[in-house]
Amino acid sequence: MAKLQKFTCVDDVPNLEQALQECIDIKNNPLGTPNFGKNKTVGLVFLNPSLRTRISMQKACQNLGLNYIIINAGQDAWTWELHDGAVMDGTTVEHIKDAAKVLSEYCDVIAIRCFPAFKDKEEDTQDKVLNQFIEHATVPIISLESATRHPLQSFTDMLTIKENWKENRKPKVVLTWAPHVKSIAHSVANSFCEWVKEIDADVTVTFPEGYDLDTEYTDGLTITNDQDEALKDADFIYVKNWSSFSDYGATPEVKGDWLLTLEKLKQTNNAKVMHCLPVRRNVEISDEVLDSENALVYQQAGNRLITAQWVLKNIL
Repeated sequence: MAKLQKFTCVDDVPNLEQALQECIDIKNNPLGTPNFGKNKTVGLVFLNPSLRTRISMQKACQNLGLNYIIINAGQDAWTWELHDGAVMDGTTVEHIKDAAKVLSEYCDVIAIRCFPAFKDKEEDTQDKVLNQFIEHATVPIISLESATRHPLQSFTDMLTIKENWKENRKPKVVLTWAPHVKSIAHSVANSFCEWVKEIDADVTVTFPEGYDLDTEYTDGLTITNDQDEALKDADFIYVKNWSSFSDYGATPEVKGDWLLTLEKLKQTNNAKVMHCLPVRRNVEISDEVLDSENALVYQQAGNRLITAQWVLKNIL
């Protein structure tokens, strides 16, 4: 295993193929090192809601014998000021740099989850909250999702693809946009594009006009606005909603039906269907697909525990 200095993107993993094999070993024996984290403490900081990320990290800590402390920022702690040089005479009580330094006194690792505010494109794309923790904390940082990436989810997605692909050829992997009822962050889509480039696959990203992603993440991948063309002969379909990047946070009107149905799966190579969850049924993916044997969503959710355990072991 390799010592990680931080875990925020695929570049922080020295050898992804080796890491995925080590995850499979962990999955075969998740309780094999129950005293690994004895007398160590992980701080789990949440600025946004969570189900899979929160519970999988807690369970991973338990499997490794780690103590963990959950901080729901703004509820269990003071409201944080995020801007340097701010005159704090308003509603914020503690600066994030002070919180990061204080938590470092109590924790051996800090894991933090934050979303984009969709108010300032530059601030979001620079991952201001996450990077302030990295800058000011004196212990390693794990990203539980940020304004731009969701590395734990994408690590899990690569593990799920590896487990479900046994043929002696490259799989065709399609990331497809899906409808939603509100503006959604780019982090899962960005991160998936970044990680899937590191495995041996043919990758296509499809979305309606106006729903472009940051080319920093999609560069080198096949891009199309024709979902039917993208789905043809697909082996894996990753479904996710996101808002526009160029018209930052906007949700332009979409022509055509982008809901993934069993009828659309007929164009594929009996594709396996993936989604990070939570999923809005019959908006993003139909019930008939989610409840079919093609869906891998619960396996993905289960694998969140395995990749979390790998990251904790390697960062400690």
